[in-house]
Amino acid sequence: MTGRRARLPGAVAPTLRHLAVAAALVVAACATPPPADPGATRKPVWPAPPDVARYAWEATLRSPADVGAGDDEDSRRRRQLTGEAPPTDRVLEKPAAVAARGGRIYVTDTVERHVLAFDVPRRRVFRFGLRAPGTLRKPTGIALDATGRVYVSDATLRKVVVYDGLGLYQRTIGSPDELVRPTGVAVSPDGERVYVIDRADNESDEHRVVVYDAEGRRTGGFGRRGEGPGEFNIPVQAAVARDGTVYVLDAGNFRVQAFDRAGVYLRQFGAPGRMPGTFSRPRSIAVDDDGLVYVSDATFGNVQVFKPGGELLIAVGEIGPRDLPGRYALPAGVSVDETRRLYVVDQYFAKVDVIRRLPDTR
Repeated sequence: MTGRRARLPGAVAPTLRHLAVAAALVVAACATPPPADPGATRKPVWPAPPDVARYAWEATLRSPADVGAGDDEDSRRRRQLTGEAPPTDRVLEKPAAVAARGGRIYVTDTVERHVLAFDVPRRRVFRFGLRAPGTLRKPTGIALDATGRVYVSDATLRKVVVYDGLGLYQRTIGSPDELVRPTGVAVSPDGERVYVIDRADNESDEHRVVVYDAEGRRTGGFGRRGEGPGEFNIPVQAAVARDGTVYVLDAGNFRVQAFDRAGVYLRQFGAPGRMPGTFSRPRSIAVDDDGLVYVSDATFGNVQVFKPGGELLIAVGEIGPRDLPGRYALPAGVSVDETRRLYVVDQYFAKVDVIRRLPDTR
């Protein structure tokens, strides 16, 4: 296991180098090469040649070895003397949601009941949410604010738990008196608004978004059960664009709805179907700094990329029964960081794929 063309910030540059090293480590760690398989060795790009590539697979995260953990000089010497294998044990059981910033990739795990962090620049893996007062029971959604704070919605605890970037508990947002079943969380770019996707059972009208301020005070909300504009049927996740637009993945209505920062309905796109641009089993949503919207779909086994108005740009990934780069059996959480890298969780293969968005993709 583990748009505008812009120059990558210097502080993030180590991420690219370490991810390249990580991909090489996966190959080096295999004692016995698998049978020759063109699909297993190729590095997929989307769209496929001869079209000009817009997205390219870069790495897969499953274990500490995938970020170079234990690859310092002392560790290498110890392995040479003792024959010890590199640290390749998988550390994800049932990953659900993902968020990334500054070279740290945070993944919620609903079976292990914690958040796992791949710290790529520091070549380490750590976990949190296992100790009081920040103990987690069923972490579902996850989001980051501009300062690197981590927000985790917990469907069993019926609240959002906030940590710093190292996983140290900060505070709690919401309570069982206010939330029924929080499945997702999103934070405005300025950190002033926290949007919690709250979904009751299928017989209830409480399919909604609850809004809190930066101090954790409830300030309002929007939505109810229904099929009309601004109504929801099984909302699952949300994402906030740089301009403050809130995108809600309304899974039971097979659509994405957009709202302004006050919760006023703006537009929607998507429909039920099996053709590009439609949805069959949408699971998660993300938005990048250029306003592109990413939606994973478990039936299609891919991530569809839309322009802000809902025009389909491309589909990234393919469905497949074999665990290969860019192949998914049960895609779930998606996230995009400040370097325009896309992170895709697959629950069946228990992995996170890192996919680089190439320059001039709009």
